[in-house]
Amino acid sequence: MNEIKIFSPATVANVACGFDVLGFCLDSIGDYMVIRKTTEKGIKITKIEGFDLPYETEKNVAGVSAQALYNDLRPECGFEIEIHKKIKPGSGIGSSAASASGSVYGINELLGRPYDKTQLTYFAMQGEAIASQCEHADNLAPGIFGGFTLVKSTKPLNILSLPTPSDLFATLIHPQIEVKTVDSRAVLPKEVPLENAITQWANVGSLIHAFHTSNYELIRESLIDVIIEPHRKKLIPHFDDVKANTLRAGALGCAISGSGPSIFALCKGLETAKQVEKAMHNVYSKSGIAFETYVSKINIEGIKTVK
Repeated sequence: MNEIKIFSPATVANVACGFDVLGFCLDSIGDYMVIRKTTEKGIKITKIEGFDLPYETEKNVAGVSAQALYNDLRPECGFEIEIHKKIKPGSGIGSSAASASGSVYGINELLGRPYDKTQLTYFAMQGEAIASQCEHADNLAPGIFGGFTLVKSTKPLNILSLPTPSDLFATLIHPQIEVKTVDSRAVLPKEVPLENAITQWANVGSLIHAFHTSNYELIRESLIDVIIEPHRKKLIPHFDDVKANTLRAGALGCAISGSGPSIFALCKGLETAKQVEKAMHNVYSKSGIAFETYVSKINIEGIKTVK
């Protein structure tokens, strides 16, 4: 096989209480990439559609992650990368992560899978660091592993796959504004009260238990962020109204997706997820801000090869 086309899905990081450690994979939103072997050694980005991104390998997250894998393996060939970008950069649903993880996944497939998923996540982290100026894997891991993931540690890298309750759906709204990860990190406090820390790690622990037991009521009680959300929500217009309306519409919980501006809700059942989408739409239709909404099943497969 000398060429492969892949779908690299969007992801939601943090999942309310799990800042920088929890994430999940979406099903209906993502980028497409074409990767092919070449006789000329090295990594080249030959085509980018959708958004204005750099072609220079060392400036593009897909190129940097691919180069990290390439430097480690040193194959007797090179690779060309085409990026068909569907996820808007700065949207808060893992745009840079989709590029960074997609390139290493595709190259690994073409080479006969010499690396496992954890190793691919490590290489993708090198590219993700270009976008966020720090190495973290909470968007990368769910894209590569699928479903819900927990980043146990980054040094050494340890990713845990979590079970996904079968009737769980995600609803998202993406306001057409940009919140850069660097800026959203700048508003966070350097220290947090011990009481809030205790509440937060209790919510993380109970949320993990809820996933393992498919306890939807416990998911509802656990999707609460007392540390990050109070600071980041100021960067997202109408966040409080969206959250209040989605909860009234039946969402299990609602929080900022990654660093924003996208907002996600987890719901039990497709019909509830659609009602939550209407609630989000009702808030932003009066705002004067352009937006898009999505309803997605949790994607337990992650990145995949397509025809």
